[in-house]
Amino acid sequence: MDQIIVKLFLYLTIVVSAVFHEYAHGFAAYRLGDSTAKNEGRLTLNPLAHLDPIGTVILPLFLLLSSGMFIGWAKPVPYNPHNLRDKKYGDLKVAIVGPLTNLAIAIVLGLILRFFEFFTFYAGQPIFLEFIGLIVYINIFLALFNLIPFPPLDGSKVIMNLFPKFWRYFEQIGFLGIFIALFFAFFFISPIAQFIFKVVVGHSFGF
Repeated sequence: MDQIIVKLFLYLTIVVSAVFHEYAHGFAAYRLGDSTAKNEGRLTLNPLAHLDPIGTVILPLFLLLSSGMFIGWAKPVPYNPHNLRDKKYGDLKVAIVGPLTNLAIAIVLGLILRFFEFFTFYAGQPIFLEFIGLIVYINIFLALFNLIPFPPLDGSKVIMNLFPKFWRYFEQIGFLGIFIALFFAFFFISPIAQFIFKVVVGHSFGF
């Protein structure tokens, strides 16, 4: 398989998955009473509304094409927690819906790969199956990564709402949290994502 094609598909998969992730945050906030994302034109699946020139285009493409690594980010969807009707768990709901959206995408496509005989027609086109599998794996990985409890990831807001007494310890880490999260991503999340992939699809990632 042409590595350039794989890398570009990987890039597009991550960008589109991140768009669904950010849209889910905005949609949850909107349903809970805050229209900030809608007013700023972010309550949309149009990728252009969520792209960060450096974090979504320049840096990830450079790293991906030069080294095969991927580090990047989309523009966070803005919302005003004071507008949320649920004052107690509103923040938690807005935060958790992003990773849950990625997980839902992974489960739906993963079960299609596992159970629908339609895909057997593509037995002569293994690249098709590999690309669908890549979408599943990437969304599992993104869901797990965003649940790491260090700012600014979604998991930090989960900790802040469910375990406020422990939140101050995570908060003190500050900007270093993202580097710790990257460490976890490279060394711990991948095998967990592989395991979940196998549970959902029925075999290991890699075909």
